[in-house]
Amino acid sequence: MPAKDVTKKDPRAWDALTPPLSDWTLGAIKTMGFTRMTPVQASTIPLFMGNKDVVVEAVTGSGKTLSFLIPVVEKLLRLQEPLRKHHVGAIIISPTRELATQLHTVLLSLLGFHAPSAAKLTPSEDAIPFPASTLSVVPQLLLGGTTTPAQDLSAFLKNSPNLLISTPGRLLELLSSPHVHCPQSSFEVLVLDEADRLLDLGFKEDLQRILARLPKQRRTGLFSASVSEAVGEIVRVGLRNPVKIAVKVKSLSGDDKRTPASLQMSYLLTRPPEKIPALLSLLENLDPKPQKTIVYLSTCAAVDYFQHLLIAVLPPNFSLVPLHGKHPPAVRTKNFTKFLNSVTPMVLLTTDVAARGLDIPQVDLVVQIDPPSDPKAFLHRCGRAGRAGRKGLSVIFLQPGREEDYIPFLEIRKTPISELTTPEVKISEKDVRTITDRLRKEVLDDRALHDKGQRGFVSWVKSYSKHTASSIFRVADLDWTDLGHAWALVKLPKMPELKKWDGDKYLGVKLNMSEYEYKDKIREKARIVAMEEAKNAGPYVPTAEQLARKKERSAWSAKHDAQDLKEDRREKKKRKREAERVEKMTAEEREKENELQSLLEQVRKKTKMEQKALLELDKQEFKGFD
Repeated sequence: MPAKDVTKKDPRAWDALTPPLSDWTLGAIKTMGFTRMTPVQASTIPLFMGNKDVVVEAVTGSGKTLSFLIPVVEKLLRLQEPLRKHHVGAIIISPTRELATQLHTVLLSLLGFHAPSAAKLTPSEDAIPFPASTLSVVPQLLLGGTTTPAQDLSAFLKNSPNLLISTPGRLLELLSSPHVHCPQSSFEVLVLDEADRLLDLGFKEDLQRILARLPKQRRTGLFSASVSEAVGEIVRVGLRNPVKIAVKVKSLSGDDKRTPASLQMSYLLTRPPEKIPALLSLLENLDPKPQKTIVYLSTCAAVDYFQHLLIAVLPPNFSLVPLHGKHPPAVRTKNFTKFLNSVTPMVLLTTDVAARGLDIPQVDLVVQIDPPSDPKAFLHRCGRAGRAGRKGLSVIFLQPGREEDYIPFLEIRKTPISELTTPEVKISEKDVRTITDRLRKEVLDDRALHDKGQRGFVSWVKSYSKHTASSIFRVADLDWTDLGHAWALVKLPKMPELKKWDGDKYLGVKLNMSEYEYKDKIREKARIVAMEEAKNAGPYVPTAEQLARKKERSAWSAKHDAQDLKEDRREKKKRKREAERVEKMTAEEREKENELQSLLEQVRKKTKMEQKALLELDKQEFKGFD
């Protein structure tokens, strides 16, 4: 009698799933290079396909995206018959445009292997027609700011998609249309990707209104790297007895890690002027050379400023692209796509808008020049590198002194980091001076960069003052001279934090501000005109009305002296803001402004004359009607 074959199937083999995946799905996964399931996929896919609600918490880069895309697609393709026209079968909600776009891209790659769906996605005249009863997945991507709600509805009515991938606001607008249907008979599954961020970003009301439009009898999945922080909100999103799946990574000591084993997280103690030189040293000396690098700053204004400076000092063959939340949607999409598709070494200079959920291949290095205001964002930033088993390095720059307390602070949060030793970063004072002078030369060449630097520095100080770990990051401990040089400023801005500081606000830079020019000729011409007008206007003289009000108050109470002083300051600030506004105008804008002011003056004169006439009429004695 032949021996019984007792060979066990690999529990993480794709063909070991129960219920089994479709043949085309297995073929697609194999072609895409995924030989085995990750632990989160092996734990999640059978449950989610088997009609269970799931709450999935797994470290960043662990393969969560396919954990819900495969079950969603399989559910739609296993329906008894195709959905009726304009009926939706599944919805995936994402917190950001970039993540929604990425999910849509991965979905299209997957559906490219399913012939009926691929035929719907790229129709052609010579394609073999499929019977009307053939099931297919037709997705639609909805992003606020890139299209109008009317355009989205028009595309929906034309294509009749059965799977929507969207950010919350735009999805709510589409679901509000009477032409979009999500009835109990057709709606199958809802997925909230980066669930805790959806709940943290002020989307709660939108989510509640979306859920009110969806049937209660549905499958729901919450996926995130830190979904435990949002467990208290699960009731709000309507899960029914969910199965919680938490896939952990063990460290050598046996403790739970919150990041992939392939990711090295380190810190580097650097004074502010050493941060840019340290970044350049990492880019030059890391072996192998980083293909994609993400550099995090704390504010949008800081990104707007440093994007012009860094490009002047980056190592050869490196390019740079900026990305932040205040960019117009089209610019965000264009810049993100450029970084995603780059085949040469590139640096993404960004804020926390790119901290979560984005799966960007070949990110080898993450550098946090500014520690995040919210410590929760630290892990998400680090997790952009070391994804899907790829080796990655994340480095945070901390100032010597009180900021070193951030290291034990992270250890308490089970996120230990070690000092960076490889590659060795050595920075001499000569290197610091050379790079600072090079950056400052860029600023001195164009007054527009000085303006950006002033705004960026003020926004950075505000952000620093709002750190959650306020006992570690204290504005009172900052070295303003070091910071001014780190930012390559030609003078420190006027701000409350510097009122009692008696250092050199010009940082040793000798500069005549009246001769400091804009590169843009139209802007420079406007500055000169505004400067001449301010000179000709003479000193500030209060109006008769202001003098009368001041006299009236001073007659009965000396306590209004402070109020008078405030009013004077307010008026001076108002005049300064107005001068700055006029200075930034083009010649054409200034001409229109002058026309407008002339019209307003005419209206004021006419109003005064009418009021005077009415007063004269009131003074006349009434002698009765004729």
